[in-house]
Amino acid sequence: MPPSSSRPLLLSRARLGLLVAALLGLVVGLLPGLTAPATAAPAASGPRAEAAEAAAAGTFRNPLNSGPDPFMTHWNGTYYLTTTQGGSIKMWRSPSLGNLAAADPVTVWTDTDPSRNRNIWAPEFYRFDGRWYLYYTADDGVDDHHRLYVLESERDDPAGPYHFKAKLAPPNHADDFAIDAGILQLGGRLYLAYSGINQYQHNGLNIAPMSNPYTVSGNAVAFDAAGGCPEVREGPEFLYRNGRVWMTYSACDTGKPDYQVWMMSMPLTSDPLVPGNWRQHQGAVFSRADDRGVFGPGHHAFFTSPDGTEDWIVYHAKTTSQNTYSNRTTRAQKFTWRADGTPDFGRPLAMGATQDLPSGDPGSGNYWINDDNRSSGAGSVTYTGDWNSGTGCATQCFWSDDHWSDRAGATATFSFTGTRIVLLSVKDTGNGYAAVSIDGGAEQRVDFHNPIRVGEAVQYVSPRLANGGHTLRIRVTGEHNSQSGASFVSVDRAEVYTN
Repeated sequence: MPPSSSRPLLLSRARLGLLVAALLGLVVGLLPGLTAPATAAPAASGPRAEAAEAAAAGTFRNPLNSGPDPFMTHWNGTYYLTTTQGGSIKMWRSPSLGNLAAADPVTVWTDTDPSRNRNIWAPEFYRFDGRWYLYYTADDGVDDHHRLYVLESERDDPAGPYHFKAKLAPPNHADDFAIDAGILQLGGRLYLAYSGINQYQHNGLNIAPMSNPYTVSGNAVAFDAAGGCPEVREGPEFLYRNGRVWMTYSACDTGKPDYQVWMMSMPLTSDPLVPGNWRQHQGAVFSRADDRGVFGPGHHAFFTSPDGTEDWIVYHAKTTSQNTYSNRTTRAQKFTWRADGTPDFGRPLAMGATQDLPSGDPGSGNYWINDDNRSSGAGSVTYTGDWNSGTGCATQCFWSDDHWSDRAGATATFSFTGTRIVLLSVKDTGNGYAAVSIDGGAEQRVDFHNPIRVGEAVQYVSPRLANGGHTLRIRVTGEHNSQSGASFVSVDRAEVYTN
């Protein structure tokens, strides 16, 4: 979708734009190695459609969640995901990775204590001795008052219920700024790793010993970690393999497009509280990919596939290169290991890139419907009224194309078979209101405007539906809020869920 200021110039080229988009999509589909979905095909019926749906059952597309700072675990047949929500801790659960984006959250923690019930960030949860311990950051509304806390589950269930257990504060930083707890497990001992005040950064890396999952038993040790930017070292996470422990962390301010992941490592037999035991690996190990529309990838965690044979990274990233704390969405992809024993995280994939589900995942049955009527399952989209189409949105769109209109009464209708549909498209400075309805029912007013232009944003999530055929209609209202410069509505892709 081209910039808002250029859209009126393309009204006379709507038909040509649609043809170009279709031809470009066909060419992209024939080229190897691109990040566009590999299962693209026109909507069809019969054996060809059945084959496409079978392929879709074993694939997924990001985002997994609209929140930042993800942490995920696969346990006892279920994926559990948390992201930063601000006023509470919510958890999403699903047997398949591909269904997490449509899962209904469970609120596992809220707090009435005014010293720690605001700006709740970066929850992480670990299992020790049949109980789950949930670590998080919170404050009283003042950023410098952020401190670390831990909850304990009432039973052996990551989703709780939880009760408050303790504040975590090393003696030498008893009342200092601290965020982003991560737990290092080494030689039968636990260590608290976090980002906080030290002599190197306001947000610097620290590690302190623990006597149990909820008690810090000694002073924190500061680390002078490299990072390409001077201001931040945060979100420490750990991998254990090939005789070494790998501490990965995020550097640069998370609002910047250059937010990225760096790494240190040491032998498993070394003392983690001795900074000299850690070897700094030079250069970012996971960073922006402009050609794929991925900016600021970081604040990550690791999980294994259901069968334990694959390693995966879950992280947040943005579709805009502007400095902003918004638009950070949760994504996941598989990573591998090099012959020299180091992890190879590769490059972050484009938002809508179709990936195989983790090994052992039971499958989701999800499929996509593109704005040009291509679909990987039993879905299609039709338009009434005046719509523009083209490839101006490039990496910010699925298959690099979308449709858009500001003409009141113009409609786009997705026909699909499943239980839930999610609409993703461009939010922009010149976008307005759409009226969205399911199966001809009551309309819901949805604002497609955003102060910063971003792509593949989740615009609408339908309620859960009876499994079967349904329609999602998007009607252009011709109206916009007072901050928007126009009333455009963008249609990019729909993700259909069948379970």
